[in-house]
Amino acid sequence: MIQHATISDMRRWREEQRHAGRRVGFVPTMGHLHEGHLSLVDRSRDLADATVLSVFVNPTQFGPGEDFDRYPRDLERDRGLAERRGVDCLFVPSVSEMYPRAASVALDPGSLGAHLCGPLRPGHFAGVMLVVLKLLHIVEPDIAVFGRKDAQQAIILGRMVDDLNLEVQLDVAPTVRESDGLALSSRNAYLTPDERRAAAAIPRALDAGHRAYREGATEPETVVAAVRRELENEQLMRVEYIDAVDPETLAPARRVQDRTVLVLAARVGATRLIDNVVLGEGTASDVFLDG
Repeated sequence: MIQHATISDMRRWREEQRHAGRRVGFVPTMGHLHEGHLSLVDRSRDLADATVLSVFVNPTQFGPGEDFDRYPRDLERDRGLAERRGVDCLFVPSVSEMYPRAASVALDPGSLGAHLCGPLRPGHFAGVMLVVLKLLHIVEPDIAVFGRKDAQQAIILGRMVDDLNLEVQLDVAPTVRESDGLALSSRNAYLTPDERRAAAAIPRALDAGHRAYREGATEPETVVAAVRRELENEQLMRVEYIDAVDPETLAPARRVQDRTVLVLAARVGATRLIDNVVLGEGTASDVFLDG
């Protein structure tokens, strides 16, 4: 595995792959890798000849008072995990490399950012769009792989790629979960043992909503109520939103049906967790770890 920290070196490596006729896959991350990230590497390796993984904690997607400074970082650990999983190129730019000066051009998610996490994290999706667009221009992958856990992000980035006519295929991979169903997230490391037990109610609640749908519920209110009932006794949890949304527009669904996305965000202690399930495509148990 080769490692690059500068844009010029990354582009030189990419040009070598192009001349060799190799299809390149890309997995952008903020590091502190876990099995969810590594499953995206597996998917990229299945779809491409060479895989780039980036580790960059992007400051533009963190708001005031959020966890940019304490976001978990361990590059040596990440390097070992990436190499053992078969990553061909690790891209680890510094903040000054990615942002040598304050960005004067901003991207706007429009109506796709008007619901769910958008109002709760002002500027977050604009920051995500900016860094992903920059990374896509630097790496120039044939395919970029993202996880389904961040459903709103994946939908916004898909629209960005379409609207800006970017020559990259976006692939959205299933959520990877621990044995009790909790979606893998770098922020799970913040949870205390009691909070970790409480957090396991999130996938159970989403499964309850999906079960209500499978049993014939078509009103969003009925499905959302089934989710909320599973969480109402969790004293360590504060729900931010539960909603059933259209998979194309992210607007609240008027009627739930196959492909409606059931989404949830909650704080467990001080840790913010998000999760979702696509109705008609299984439960909140997409991919489980062993054990």
